Amino acid sequence: MDDLFDAHISAGQVADESGAVDRAFPAHLTKKFEIYSYRNAATLLKGAFEPQYVEILQALERFEITKTMIRTPGGSKGPIASYVDTLFNEHWQETRIAADLNVRLTHAKQPGKILSSYTRHGFLDGHRIDFVNGKVALDLEWNSKDQTYDRDLSAFAAFYEAGAIDVGIILTRGSSLDMSYLRGLGRVLNKDGSEGADDVYKKFGASTTWMGKLLYRLDAGRNGGCPVLAIGITPDCVVDG
Repeated sequence: MDDLFDAHISAGQVADESGAVDRAFPAHLTKKFEIYSYRNAATLLKGAFEPQYVEILQALERFEITKTMIRTPGGSKGPIASYVDTLFNEHWQETRIAADLNVRLTHAKQPGKILSSYTRHGFLDGHRIDFVNGKVALDLEWNSKDQTYDRDLSAFAAFYEAGAIDVGIILTRGSSLDMSYLRGLGRVLNKDGSEGADDVYKKFGASTTWMGKLLYRLDAGRNGGCPVLAIGITPDCVVDG
């Protein structure tokens, strides 16, 4: 990346040991993607959520983006986000959480005696996750400002603390899809498919969403107690076209 000495970039210093990922994912997928596990997410996903685990493996097996997708501007939902939608069936739903907090103050020595009670409406409100299936959640971050990771991890933490999910997954641009690679893709495409004026690599940078920026936040514990699996898209996922 452009700034390897940025203090806000990590290589996953406090992630689970690599063997945990190797035991959960076949070797061809750990070669195809950069995969990091935090708080035993890989072990938990494989051991406790077999249907979702199998579907995620199948999605990663099929995952294939084109150079044209990378070169095409995004907007509200770019071609890569639209493509990822096709990898998951109807059981994976975009989900929003909302909750009120019911508070009771009881007598310390007489637990059944309620001194007062009240409700904090909207205690949780507005957190969204792209895909939720049972207690497994997945978000895609391709090319947003890196602060978007804070929103995602905050959402994971909120869902987790509420008991709505047990593991979260973020699929994002891997560190190997760097400026050197992106410079080789030429110019951005116009909406009509013709070649535009700007270089593709200028759409990306150290301040956009890529693995090093996510791992820094996971190392800092911004996921709260929620186990998180970070999966990075690499050049092995990209085909001509």
